[in-house]
Amino acid sequence: MSMPVTTTFTIEGYQIKEYKGVVRGIIVRSPTIAQGFMGGLKNIVGGQIGAYTEMCEQARQQAYDLLIAHARKLGANAIVGLRYDASEVVSKGSATEVLCYGTAVVIEPVGDVNA
Repeated sequence: MSMPVTTTFTIEGYQIKEYKGVVRGIIVRSPTIAQGFMGGLKNIVGGQIGAYTEMCEQARQQAYDLLIAHARKLGANAIVGLRYDASEVVSKGSATEVLCYGTAVVIEPVGDVNA
């Protein structure tokens, strides 16, 4: 079952019934040998570094999946205020931390008579 996730602090047609707290997903990734080699070549000739783009997208998805799992563990059915942050954790770009965070909430449709 999918969980509504938004960068805003409201979800149209729903009201926040309960705040469960800040949730996060964090992943630290480094390029594979092949990605590092291809990235190094692109640094010399210039252009988009597809291998690094793929690595970063995988890291974002893994951090997002961990965020969702954290929210479910707290009993939330939605996340508001989603943000991403990334930083280098090992010098010379050999490892990158990707953090995905937001606020876990319980939402219900506006006007729900079972409230």
